[in-house]
Amino acid sequence: MLRNAIGMLAFVMVATFVGCDGKRERKSENLVTAPAEGDTDEHSVHFYTYTEHSDYPDAILEMYSPLGNQNFSSNKVPFEFNVKNYPFGEKGMGFQLKMVLNGNDPIGYNMPIFQKELNQGTYRAVAYLVDEEGLALKEFGNYVDRDFRVMDSQPFPENDEPFLILNLPLNEQEYGTGDEVIVDFMVLDGELKNDGYMVRIKLNGYEFTTDEIEPIRVDQLPAGEYKLEVSLIKADGSELEGVFTSSQKRIKVN
Repeated sequence: MLRNAIGMLAFVMVATFVGCDGKRERKSENLVTAPAEGDTDEHSVHFYTYTEHSDYPDAILEMYSPLGNQNFSSNKVPFEFNVKNYPFGEKGMGFQLKMVLNGNDPIGYNMPIFQKELNQGTYRAVAYLVDEEGLALKEFGNYVDRDFRVMDSQPFPENDEPFLILNLPLNEQEYGTGDEVIVDFMVLDGELKNDGYMVRIKLNGYEFTTDEIEPIRVDQLPAGEYKLEVSLIKADGSELEGVFTSSQKRIKVN
């Protein structure tokens, strides 16, 4: 069984610029050492970030349907959005509007109006725009969230705590040896630093925490299957108790 401890954590601050070879330099790098799955030897894994610059800081995503806490009498739910200051449907960017329902994998849409058939239940929709790399835009106005109900289900319990969604990776996503794994998440209804929260990322025995919402990139993962856990935690390390305060995915490095 893997140890859930960090053998070594090194923090390196690196000047951020684009080198003459066109490669992006890492802004910060954290070295985490733990045994790999099925191996007693320890391996070092790199968690790092780049300085991210949004090309669309003024992009606005508005949600006209569903309304807040709206109840739908049938399982056919209409979704309607309005996009401003963003090249929606242009440049061949593919799916530029993504939506997460109840913490599941995001689904991409290349149209602002569509309909989904949903089972009876209570839902939280988080919709957001993405950049050319497929990363979620995280400036205020780039995303919107909405709770709604289908066929008279009970609303979510009231809770003032923030919640998160995971844009990347997708469940069961596979990577080649040496590929960079991007953990791209969003925190809503709260701020990490100002409100005293952090995000903890676990990949089997490798663990890393951050108070930034920049995508966390991971490389040097040994081949194997991984359980990814991304959780909102308090300053004392305890997890939040509200809905959608953590997300779990399975990934594989071949």
